Amino acid sequence: MNGKQALESSIKFGDKVAQAYLGDLSDADLLVRPVPGANHIAWQLGHLISSEHDLIEMVVPGSMPKLPAGFKEKHTKDTASNDNPKAFCTKAEYLKLLAEQRQGTIAALAKISEAELSKPAPEPMRSHLDTVGDVFSMTGGHVVMHAGQWAVVRRKLGRKPLF
Repeated sequence: MNGKQALESSIKFGDKVAQAYLGDLSDADLLVRPVPGANHIAWQLGHLISSEHDLIEMVVPGSMPKLPAGFKEKHTKDTASNDNPKAFCTKAEYLKLLAEQRQGTIAALAKISEAELSKPAPEPMRSHLDTVGDVFSMTGGHVVMHAGQWAVVRRKLGRKPLF
């Protein structure tokens, strides 16, 4: 397994975790907050989708599928406290957009060389990520980071632990 294959495997692991945690949740469940002041899953999904789009666009410009008009604006820090279901997408819409962006990420990874993975990350990301490879790794890891919060929502909703 080379570096690109290892990154792809790690990215796809994030997908498996997300699918497991989201599989039996309803649209209404996505708006449950684990504790007051924490972000609900709907907002987090929008954040993940927008973040992945922007991160990969920084390292492989022009590679990512376009997001719907106004999507990013619906998932900013300013909208995180919004609980209005009409302000967010359905679970099916989020899953479709997440899959589209993930396909774009995998395709962008396939386009670059192993050597490019060692190049410095784009300047705006260097406080958190050192290399282009780290940016790709972050896309799978970012989902898993948020899935920890989803596990708490699932328990709050009476679901059994999955992992």
